[in-house]
Amino acid sequence: MTRAAGIDVGGTKCLGVVIDLDADLQSGPGVLKQVREATPHASQLVDVLALLAGELGDTDSLGIGVPGLITLHGVMRASPNIAGSVDVAVGPELSHRLARRVYVDNDGNAAALAEWRYGAGRGAKNLWMVTLGTGIGGGQVLNGVVQRGVNGFAGEIGHMVVNPDGPRCTCGRKGCWEVYASGRGLGMLGSGEPGESIIERARHGEADAVTVLEAYARWVAIGLSNITNFSDPDVIVIGGGVSQAADIVLPMVQRWFVETLYSPEQRTHPELRAAQMGEIAGAIGAALLPHFSS
Repeated sequence: MTRAAGIDVGGTKCLGVVIDLDADLQSGPGVLKQVREATPHASQLVDVLALLAGELGDTDSLGIGVPGLITLHGVMRASPNIAGSVDVAVGPELSHRLARRVYVDNDGNAAALAEWRYGAGRGAKNLWMVTLGTGIGGGQVLNGVVQRGVNGFAGEIGHMVVNPDGPRCTCGRKGCWEVYASGRGLGMLGSGEPGESIIERARHGEADAVTVLEAYARWVAIGLSNITNFSDPDVIVIGGGVSQAADIVLPMVQRWFVETLYSPEQRTHPELRAAQMGEIAGAIGAALLPHFSS
């Protein structure tokens, strides 16, 4: 048995798991253990990760998924969800503390790995994971390898500019895809109404809610068509809060996707699938990082 440990660092909690890497793929990741701690200020992050690693016990490998810009050496340049996260050497410091190699990558890359191996992306050759939550995260797995880019910063798809004259994004720029297609974006399009309420009212056929959801689906589709135009995936897995309302949202997205995609009649379209791994995806994917990263 290969015991692989992974920790997902979220905005409020750090979730750690141990999985059996040799378990039958059809039966899932074979989770052997779970632990969790509150996410601290960046100055205490390595301490908390070391604590979690100890609680996970003796394992064959350890990977960490962290939000934000993560270098190839595991340094967190910046993170939108962790206070004080500027040039935090998570990988180097934790490796030194534990006297073992620790793999650190962006949490979107980790989630993509989890869905590719165990979830909605099984069998895909070129997979994109798109997480539509408070913000937008993403990761690409090509032929079984996470695509990290020259500096490790690939996959920041939420900050594609889709309207240079649009509202300001939390990153400081204007008109990022995240402004329109995240959970916050749905609320903005609905004039401040919570996204969950918009979706529920649209389920009941309320015309104004359906109109807002259609507008939101169009913005989602614009980003997905851009991803398709530049990377030609065979599967796009959509996660985050929207995946929990896939029955009503994805058909709308699919219609707009065909409308916005370049030359849709002349190409094979990627499959748009709802994510399956849920909140544990980041931790499962983090456990996979040492085994499926270039």
